[in-house]
Amino acid sequence: MEIRPQPGAQSRFLSSNADICIYGGSAGSGKSYALLIEPLRHIHVPGFGAILFRREAKELTMEGGLVSKAMSIYPYLGATYRSQPSPRFAFPSGANIGFGHLNQENEVMAWKGSEICYIGFDEVDGFSDFQVMYMQSRNRSTCGVRPYIRMSCNPSADSWLAKYLEWWIDQETGYPIQERSGVLRYLIRVNGERMWADSREELVSRYGCDYTDPKSVSFVPAKITDNPILLKKDPGYLSNLKGLSKVERARLLDGNWLIRAEAGMYFSREDSVIIDWKPDDSKIFKWVRSWDLAASEESDGRDPDWTVGILGGRKENGNIVIADMVRVRRKANDVQSLVRNIAMKDGKETFIVIPQDPGQAGKHQIESYRKVLNGFTVISRAITKNKLTVASSGADSPAALWQRGCIEIVRANWNKDLLDELDAFPTPKVHDDIVDCLSACVRNLPGHAKPNYSQSGLNGRFKEVRSKRQIR
Repeated sequence: MEIRPQPGAQSRFLSSNADICIYGGSAGSGKSYALLIEPLRHIHVPGFGAILFRREAKELTMEGGLVSKAMSIYPYLGATYRSQPSPRFAFPSGANIGFGHLNQENEVMAWKGSEICYIGFDEVDGFSDFQVMYMQSRNRSTCGVRPYIRMSCNPSADSWLAKYLEWWIDQETGYPIQERSGVLRYLIRVNGERMWADSREELVSRYGCDYTDPKSVSFVPAKITDNPILLKKDPGYLSNLKGLSKVERARLLDGNWLIRAEAGMYFSREDSVIIDWKPDDSKIFKWVRSWDLAASEESDGRDPDWTVGILGGRKENGNIVIADMVRVRRKANDVQSLVRNIAMKDGKETFIVIPQDPGQAGKHQIESYRKVLNGFTVISRAITKNKLTVASSGADSPAALWQRGCIEIVRANWNKDLLDELDAFPTPKVHDDIVDCLSACVRNLPGHAKPNYSQSGLNGRFKEVRSKRQIR
């Protein structure tokens, strides 16, 4: 089996002799494969050990994850796969390539005392600075191979990585400086602060450190156009990136490191589409009433969250119609009665989406709502912390659909509240209850192909019956 990098950015990354080299910038640039291919040059060395990290455990073994990709390469080179106690591939020489996750900040302590010759971080922008710094202290070896670290990344203006890579990034445009691609710089820490220079000698002269203390660092930016194999096998992926929301498109397609979410960049009032009448039910695949629940009343000096209920449906042309919105501040019992009354008004053909908080309290709440809504189909949804990601990631995300004019709003007196909040998102200290509710509504509507909604379990429990186009 012959394995070779693609010409250009991927080859430049895999040719780097830096102690630490970071690769990527745009989605689809062949980052994960580059991390997987890199350690293969050492699989003939007895005692060589490598670990590739993702932030979440499920990201390792899911379809298309690192382990799945490795299965298409490593066994052909004689490796045996072992899933316990954690995924790894053992090679005939005694070399091992394993996979791990670092979800919580303190999970790095499980690696205390370990010796890892090659460490890879896939999408390192999702890890904390502390996690990467600590694992760097585990980067050591006695097998004869010089220890080194490789990382892949996507642009993130608010991550520690943006500061780390600022020398390679044009600080006015946000785009990588191509002339600096693959160029080495040198780094040491002084009193916890990173100090950079163009040579080891400069750091030794400036700080009196040993010649071997500085680490060489390099960054190789890449875009989807650096991965012609992907473009040939899946030409539609490029159109998916083009269909992202403005912010995510600038990050994941164009590779911009300075773009930040600001008011009007997701749900601009200028992009709103108002229609005069609610479409006939025969023109809608399925109506869904999504709720974002709060249990508090307005009082002097307080500005509590709102309870919001949005009625949305998918039209035959694929557009989404927002036909109604309820927005109130009431006590918990009154909110539950409201949800029941609105359900009676919407009818039993309309599915109801209720948020579920984590933990036992959330389970009790959702069961309480199922009893109150007995006879209706209730879909529970997990509460999502990162509302920016939910609102904007994916070509069919609410923000991307909004910007393409694919979300239509029926003219009504609640339009102003909806547009005011959406246009202000994500301004700090401005409510985002409507954004959360709209996102849940869009995620639970069918795609263009009409799905099979015919099956539901006991007590209105919804069983997803996937059609060719999955429910979002």
